[in-house]
Amino acid sequence: MVDGLENLVFLVEDRPEDGSLDLLAVYDGTDLTERDRYGFGELPDRIIVYREPHLAACDTVDELRDELHVTLVHEIAHYYGIDDAELHRLGWA
Repeated sequence: MVDGLENLVFLVEDRPEDGSLDLLAVYDGTDLTERDRYGFGELPDRIIVYREPHLAACDTVDELRDELHVTLVHEIAHYYGIDDAELHRLGWA
């Protein structure tokens, strides 16, 4: 477990539901700034990474590794309540 990441699972799927190659990943949940606490039986938040869009965007294993790193930082930031505008300002969008 990574310190600070609670009730969060990471999943890998081939593509988003719409079948596009434009979306690399998505955070599905309630970010820490919006949640009170989890109760018994609540499903975890999810970060879903899409495999085929990553493969289509990258030509080498090194590029893929770098893109996955940026993607995970970006989605974990959403878990912490950091929006796209702030991620862009910080250089992660």
